[in-house]
Amino acid sequence: MMIGITGTPGTGKTSIAAELERRGHTVVRLKDTVRPYIIEEDCDRQTMVVDVDRWVEEFEPIDGFVEGHLAHLLPCDRVVVLRCRPDVLRERLRPRNYPKEKIAENAEAEALDVILIETLENHPDDHILEVDTTELPAGECADRIERFVRGELPPSYGSIDWTGYLEIG
Repeated sequence: MMIGITGTPGTGKTSIAAELERRGHTVVRLKDTVRPYIIEEDCDRQTMVVDVDRWVEEFEPIDGFVEGHLAHLLPCDRVVVLRCRPDVLRERLRPRNYPKEKIAENAEAEALDVILIETLENHPDDHILEVDTTELPAGECADRIERFVRGELPPSYGSIDWTGYLEIG
């Protein structure tokens, strides 16, 4: 079974994937698979443009977890969407030395449910779990994910509303 762990940058994907790996699960990281599919590096935004269609088409399915903000675009059996309150997300992103515009863009994407919407467009809703990582340690998040994968925790999404964190004007 291939399980995607996705979310806006700063939601905890890397930390939670490391915890799952520590527990003996296979984890493949997006950053380790996309290099051949980079078509442009946008230095101003500190991001890489990936040929997502080709990456998805050529990705070899695994039995385990795929971690990265594009994992929900793969044909996963289950998808976990990590969420983080936008004000906390901003604080998590600051130490990465991203430009202010990139931090604001990611916080806005989180407030607008961008990754969740893309996930719902690509996967049946009974295969999706949304986890609010704002105040949960990586170990507790990993516990929930393992329970979801084993079928002990039902799919769940849509209860988070952070539109109040949008900066208007």
